[in-house]
Amino acid sequence: MKKILCLLGIFALSATAARADIENGGFDQWSANIPTGWSLIDNGITLTPSTGIKLNGNYSAAVAVNTTDQAATDFRQTVAVSAGQNYPFSVSVYHTEGHVRARLYVDGYQSYSNETLTGQWQTLSFNYTATTSGTIEVGVRFYDVAGFDGSELVYVDDFQPSATSTPPGSSCNAHALTFELTTDNYGAETSWQLADSNNQQVYAGAGYASNSSHSEQWCLSDGDYAFTISDSYGDGICCSHGNGSYRLSVNGADIFSGGSFTSAKTHSFSLGTGGGSDDLDAYYADAAGFTGYALKTALHNIIKNHSAQGYSALWTFYSTHELDNYYEQDGSILDIYSENPSGADAYQYAATVNQCGSYNSEADCYNREHSFPRSWFGGAVEPMNSDVHHIFATDGFVNSKRSSFPYGKVGMASYISTNGSKLGTALSGSGYSGTVFEPIDEFKGDIARAYFYMATRYQDRLANWQGNSSEANAALNGTTTQVFESWLLQLLKQWHVQDPVSQKERDRNDAAYQYQGNRNPFVDYPQFVSAIWGN
Repeated sequence: MKKILCLLGIFALSATAARADIENGGFDQWSANIPTGWSLIDNGITLTPSTGIKLNGNYSAAVAVNTTDQAATDFRQTVAVSAGQNYPFSVSVYHTEGHVRARLYVDGYQSYSNETLTGQWQTLSFNYTATTSGTIEVGVRFYDVAGFDGSELVYVDDFQPSATSTPPGSSCNAHALTFELTTDNYGAETSWQLADSNNQQVYAGAGYASNSSHSEQWCLSDGDYAFTISDSYGDGICCSHGNGSYRLSVNGADIFSGGSFTSAKTHSFSLGTGGGSDDLDAYYADAAGFTGYALKTALHNIIKNHSAQGYSALWTFYSTHELDNYYEQDGSILDIYSENPSGADAYQYAATVNQCGSYNSEADCYNREHSFPRSWFGGAVEPMNSDVHHIFATDGFVNSKRSSFPYGKVGMASYISTNGSKLGTALSGSGYSGTVFEPIDEFKGDIARAYFYMATRYQDRLANWQGNSSEANAALNGTTTQVFESWLLQLLKQWHVQDPVSQKERDRNDAAYQYQGNRNPFVDYPQFVSAIWGN
């Protein structure tokens, strides 16, 4: 059985919270219009099962709020608790008009929803520690706010912990993460949500008290995610009106953190096992517990002893592993400087048949592009010169146009390839004013992760590379830690986030591991980038 590394940690999180199972927490069992298990339903609301708007299971509860008398808008049930035990309760609500507010009830009234977040699910949560053994009531109350017209629908689903589902943080067979939030002086202004690659909400929160701290466990499967935190006033949660902050971590190691923003801040990250190693947690075991440049050094020690296969062997690797099985799926060479991800390619190269060779124009042949130019590390020097992790199959003519210029954002183009890759003067305000080459968006993340690999794999060699050429001097800062000039580092981090790891990259990383015996850690665990170089 393949073991799973939960991001930067090696050991799975175990459950520390007790369970107080809520009956029918998913609202999937009904008798007429009464959800099974819910013993109190006030006369100011009516509940019906809904299949149209639901979060999990077959139904949600569609709650019609028909009164301004908030004392008549509760529904609850009774659960058993044990003294000294902690119970993580949560419920998801979906507002339609935004003139009714929901409030979680756990042995008393707790957090509010943000009624202005309409058309999406949000989660209310509260960690309850029982002082005595016995029973408590849990449920939801509804409050009218300005604009309420006498009747409004709110959908409720996934009340946790439920006997029929796995509560967040109880046990996780995928990636177990910890989210922490401290609000500022205006907690009610803060809301957040986590969405998956299909833009479906996975977790969310709102309606917080001011100057309060909250912690919850997330269990996430492999994939790409985007976390967005918002402040309705537009001044973030730090530092003008309190010292709010947020953090997502695993085993104490940050994936991202922050607090200072304006109206909203989004953090994108990916989770995945990489799929190529039978035991990835063992492969990266020596990096467990490290962050910052210490993590970079630990990863360097893991990947540094690969077996160089020689420059000519790259043709063989390309003929098997650099093929288009992802776009046209025609088995032609996947050339990042000519591939059109959204339509037919202008031309195709057959593996081995169209190797360069000489060329006079685009579409003549493909060759071996050192994304990290060989002149930067001193020429045909091994093992850099044949390291497949940074050498891609590309059109020979476009490769020659790129030459040894740094990658960057082009302001005024002097050349554009058939797929839109550009050469030209760097965009004004980008931090660099020289000539740069800009690949299309589809492959910017691939290149960024190749650069982070080079900065890590060769950190024991690259201190003097800055002086090898004017282009190297423009890109490298002469350190073995930051490695890149700040303008380029920021750009690479942007590209890394904007173009997440694809299946193509994962497959190529697996093939490279079999080919030369080491992996690109930033493909396996993209969060290593922010753990080393920051967000």
